[in-house]
Amino acid sequence: MLCRCSLYPVRILRRRKRLFPETDGLHLPQKYMYHSLCTKEFRRLSPRVFLISKSHGLFWCPPALRCMSEAATGPIEHHRQRLSAWFSCLPSEERHFGPSFALDSIHVDPVINESTVEEILSPKSDHSLLTPLNRRIITVAELFHPDSSGKPVRNVVLYGTVGTGKSTLIRKMILDWCNGRRNEFQLIIPLSCEDLSQVTAPVALSRLIMRKYLHLRELLPNLSHNPGVLFILNNLEWMNLDFRMANTELCSDPNEPFPPSTLLVNLIRGYLLPEASVLVTTRPSALNRIPGKYVGRYAEICGFSDMELQKMYFHVRLGHGDADPRETENLAEMLSRNLEHHSQLSAACFLPSYCWLTCATLHLLYYTKSGDPPTTLTGIYTSFMRLNFAGEILDITHPSKISLMRYVARTVGKLAYEGCRSRRTCFTDADLNRCFQGDLGSEEDLNLLSVFRTDAFRFFLTPCVQPGQENLFVFTIPAMQEYLAALYVVLGENKTTLQRLGKEVSEIISKAGEDVVAVVNVLSKFLPLRVFALFNLLRVVPRLFGRVSGQNRENIAQTMTAEMFREEDAYNDDVLDQINSSILGVEGPSLLQDSDGGHKPEAFELFPIFMAGLLSHQNRALLDQLGCSIMKVSAFEITTALKKHLLRSSLRRLPPSELMDFLFFLYEFQNEGFTAGLVTSLQDLDLSNVRMTPLKCTVVATVMGGIKKPLLEVNLGSCHLDPDAIHTLSQVLRKCQTLNLQMNSLGPDSCREIKDVLLHPDCAITNLRLCNNPLTAEGARLVAEALEGNRSLTHLSLLHTDLGDDGADILASHLGRNKHLQELNLAYNGIHDEAALKLVEEGARHPTLGRIHIYFNELSDSGLRALQSLGDVRVLVSLTEGADASRHWALILRELRANAGGWDHEKIRAHLTLLLRDLQSSRELTGNLFRKVRILRVERKVKSMLNRIQQGKF
Repeated sequence: MLCRCSLYPVRILRRRKRLFPETDGLHLPQKYMYHSLCTKEFRRLSPRVFLISKSHGLFWCPPALRCMSEAATGPIEHHRQRLSAWFSCLPSEERHFGPSFALDSIHVDPVINESTVEEILSPKSDHSLLTPLNRRIITVAELFHPDSSGKPVRNVVLYGTVGTGKSTLIRKMILDWCNGRRNEFQLIIPLSCEDLSQVTAPVALSRLIMRKYLHLRELLPNLSHNPGVLFILNNLEWMNLDFRMANTELCSDPNEPFPPSTLLVNLIRGYLLPEASVLVTTRPSALNRIPGKYVGRYAEICGFSDMELQKMYFHVRLGHGDADPRETENLAEMLSRNLEHHSQLSAACFLPSYCWLTCATLHLLYYTKSGDPPTTLTGIYTSFMRLNFAGEILDITHPSKISLMRYVARTVGKLAYEGCRSRRTCFTDADLNRCFQGDLGSEEDLNLLSVFRTDAFRFFLTPCVQPGQENLFVFTIPAMQEYLAALYVVLGENKTTLQRLGKEVSEIISKAGEDVVAVVNVLSKFLPLRVFALFNLLRVVPRLFGRVSGQNRENIAQTMTAEMFREEDAYNDDVLDQINSSILGVEGPSLLQDSDGGHKPEAFELFPIFMAGLLSHQNRALLDQLGCSIMKVSAFEITTALKKHLLRSSLRRLPPSELMDFLFFLYEFQNEGFTAGLVTSLQDLDLSNVRMTPLKCTVVATVMGGIKKPLLEVNLGSCHLDPDAIHTLSQVLRKCQTLNLQMNSLGPDSCREIKDVLLHPDCAITNLRLCNNPLTAEGARLVAEALEGNRSLTHLSLLHTDLGDDGADILASHLGRNKHLQELNLAYNGIHDEAALKLVEEGARHPTLGRIHIYFNELSDSGLRALQSLGDVRVLVSLTEGADASRHWALILRELRANAGGWDHEKIRAHLTLLLRDLQSSRELTGNLFRKVRILRVERKVKSMLNRIQQGKF
């Protein structure tokens, strides 16, 4: 579902000096003009024009908008084309998901409840937000139907809290009218109240409409006689209307100039254009700005209060694009199942905006491609905030004009931060009052809090739906708590009272000091007294406070580092898997339960990652549009201090999941110089058993791709790799000495990517382990072709890769053209005597090959003896060598212990039984006491492994 930003004024950056004559009555800034909802006369614009939303997000401008057909059948048809072109523009956040996410194809209508004045005026507590009311549900088509008494409805007020989908619903309504699917109105004229609030000079309604919709100029003279006109006044909270007769003049002439607020009051009253209908959208806090007697119907947009609507939205949204339909259907099914069993998630998806955020997160987790522009999780959350809050003022009547997002960061962010610090996700009324009412000092502050509770409280906090916790509040989605806590910290809001007071005193002294020093400098020329030098101490105060501020940024860096490397979180799943589980659910026992059945402490591992992401240049630019500016100097100082702390912490060896989190932390930072200075300290990359999704592969490739020094080892065993993953990681894989890709179900397609890695001129791999992958003979052919051109590989393990005799023959035919291989492991591959003998004979002629592993294959006793008789190459074929134990028995058993977990235990038991028989026969044949003792030792090891296999402990 598209969000509200596209309903706001659009700034047209132009190259001409002036776009409108000075006589138009609209005193707009020369740099740009506000353009409300639809186009100005584009024939007067330069072809090089950019369309930017109120929050500076670039829009794609369709060709139809630039090359509008002049053959339209009349002004209304022309108007339909213009509105359709404008409202079909996709915000940049939507274009990232692909061109198929058009509003016509993915829209799901939210629930709309008809309300009354009594219900609106009745006080509501925070805990009553989820209490269902028995009200009549209406559709968009029924908004202007006669009321229950049969009286015609002229004015409709559509209201809802932030994120419920008001603006999206209006956009869909306008597009339906443009495409001929709504015929109850002959003409729709959308106006933005935010746009009108910027106009200070009186202007006539006809003049205002003509300047915004010049193509309607022919209809304006007869506008007052046309009963089929609908005015849409979007975001009434931007206008401070006064319906008192003594303060607002009456106006019935659309050609008479008045302030915009006067025009709107008379339009709603019915004095101006009484035949026209009016649809007003607003937040609940502004409902009292229109007296109830002028409103024919109140309609509250309630979001997706029905779970079936949520499921429908997710199926429609996830079903678009070029993704695999089976994977998309699987995602939608898991999400639907989790909605049914996870009531808190369903409560969050009550808001269409959070449905959008959920789909955007899933798109990041599952549909990330290596060639796509980098998208971060922090960027998605910041864009989500921009779509909902960009340019939003909490209360237009408050003198501070504080942005809604800044107020949220200061209050809700404080609650979120205290929760992260104390490892809590549930909050009491006392917690809320402490964070929201702690700094209230005037009646205006109380009014701000009241507006926030009415309009945006439900967007961030919701009553807990868990049994026994109904009186507690939780964040609408868990990750939002960590995001707001991170925002609270990086904005420097977690200052003590002394620090806040010190800043104010420093600013006052700094300003006063400049004036005093200037006066003293003048007087000192006439009265050269040394006492005047004491006034120079005033200059020290700002510098002293600057050092205190620097210490605060040092504390931010320490907080990020401490949260990033918490020992109690070291062995949790990586954060991306945690996000995936929170959205799609988990199979089996809950991850929040420990082995004793109790609840594990909450892990807030996204908190430091969000802090890093918010310091990136892209997110700081978005935050600036939200009224939450982070100065470049502050970001630089935090980054410098953070690098020092991270270098010390990253030198120790991290568990695989913790290492993945650290790489994701650096990825979110989006700072190449910062990242390069940290990854050089990594000597190996152990990500074994981490499920490497496309996003994780992109993260590793982005963070580690620029490393100059080769890594000692890259361990990607049991990581669910596929050919696309190998391709994405190829730049990292070829820059390591030991590469472990075992137990990944890699097939011939993956071998093509591995071949490209081995043949790359910069390949530094010396030891490659492809154990326990179904490579088959076709995969062996690709690996063998890679061996011909590779100059670095010395150790190759193809243990248990289903090569068979055909694969062994292929390797034997290519082995002669390789001059560097020193060890080849072909154990447990179903190879028979003839193929094994041919391979070993070829290996005997190899100039550097000194060891071949052939054990656990389908070899006869005669074949074993024939292989052991070849002395030019060391053949590891059994635990015995004649009447003695093999010198490599420990190596063979070590390979068995390391890989037996993924093998067929029946076959392994049969092989070990044969080996045990050979050991017992050798022990009986030898008369040397020392050999008997060595063979007995090996027998005990084999019997121990047999017992473990029988007990299922591998």
